[in-house]
Amino acid sequence: MRDIFIERRENLLRIAIKEDNILKECFIEEERFEPLPGEIYKGTIKNIVPAIKCAFIDIGYNKNAYMYINPREKNKSLKKGQDILIEVAKEEIGDKGAKVNGFISLPGRYTVINNLNKGISFSKKIKDEKFKENIQNNIQGLDDIAVVIRTNAQFVDVDTINKEIQKLYESYKKIYTTFNYTLKPKKLYGESSIIYKILRDSINGDTASIIVDNPSDYDVIKGYVDGKPDISVDIFNYEGHRNIFDYYEIEKEILALRNYTVPLNCGGCIVIEKTEAMNVIDVNSGKNVSNKTMEKTAYMTNHEAAVEIARQVRLRNLSGIILIDFIDMKYDEDKIKVLRALEDGFKQDKNKTMIYPFTELGLVQIARMRRGKSIYEYIQEPCSECNGKGSLLKLSYISLLIKNDILKVDAESKINNIYIEINNRYELEITKDMAKFIETFNELGKEIYLKFVDDVEYFKVEALIFNEKIEDVKEYKVII
Repeated sequence: MRDIFIERRENLLRIAIKEDNILKECFIEEERFEPLPGEIYKGTIKNIVPAIKCAFIDIGYNKNAYMYINPREKNKSLKKGQDILIEVAKEEIGDKGAKVNGFISLPGRYTVINNLNKGISFSKKIKDEKFKENIQNNIQGLDDIAVVIRTNAQFVDVDTINKEIQKLYESYKKIYTTFNYTLKPKKLYGESSIIYKILRDSINGDTASIIVDNPSDYDVIKGYVDGKPDISVDIFNYEGHRNIFDYYEIEKEILALRNYTVPLNCGGCIVIEKTEAMNVIDVNSGKNVSNKTMEKTAYMTNHEAAVEIARQVRLRNLSGIILIDFIDMKYDEDKIKVLRALEDGFKQDKNKTMIYPFTELGLVQIARMRRGKSIYEYIQEPCSECNGKGSLLKLSYISLLIKNDILKVDAESKINNIYIEINNRYELEITKDMAKFIETFNELGKEIYLKFVDDVEYFKVEALIFNEKIEDVKEYKVII
């Protein structure tokens, strides 16, 4: 069964999805003032560079968005100064602005409408020909846009599908009206939270519960679920003292994602490394000596690795080119089974993913579309001491972990004084703006004593119960 955990803290929203108590996906959304995928804007073309077939578009941010000129999008006749309706495809990366498309699409739970094509089409996952025929005969198609029937549509009646299409079409017309009457580049449409994406794409018939800790998010989720006949799920408003991710031990699993070596039950392991151009995953048999032949050992290790690789790629949100070096296998039928296990692991993946056959060298290549940041980008940053070759936990994430530890201590006994040791690699960043660092803990009403040391990996939190202890560390008391 599937369980969804939604935790909101300050400017951070985190969502975890577990299946049979195994963490499958984790989404993190920071409050950022930048364009996000799926948002629709009125833009003005500032420049066109024919050499790279690209247009640069002002959408109201400091960085111009960019759009490739593509006959498929019918955007060959663009002109400088022209107003254009666009949709964000990829968020900003570094100095690069957002990538946008020259067409728009509005997703619902059962359908998606877009103005790139016309007519009715179906998700590739829908194989039932009778269902397709029934839809073709009874759906209320639209003359000027395309309707794509999603997998979830198989579990509701045609009337429900038609109602959603009309609702999406009303939003579509409203967007165009706003576009025509808006003078400057601006956002015209966009769901402000990944919660809507999760509700639309990740709730299925196996979803048992949604656990949420924010009353507003609870109301949004309940309102959405109550209006969907194919959803039957229990929604819990968590009111515990500790954070959801800490209480359900999801935080430990997120921290474990910093490990590049992932052990397998068979005794083998996979090693995940990021290069400048791609992610590379190596499969090792390790201590797997349970089988009598090398061929059997290679197959069993590779099969288990394929299942785990699919989980790790989705969990870490790896994208681009992913190259897998499986253990050499002698038999083609074993290779087919390993590929099938890999493909099965991506069946529920909403990112567009292509898996290519084994090469002569025994390598498998995956091409996965980028949607959002990888988990690494949220929890760690390059290490300045090793010229960016290593990485450290982000100070913002350490602050969250420290708060978790304080809440854990406070739940056991009401403590007013907290002593924190933190690695001195963070001293300059913290002392530069001590108030910002401490504001995470201020709401807890604690007296904080902070010492920078070099013999802890990241930090250590200790409750100060006795007066002698407080006296020993009084020089480290933080005064803002």
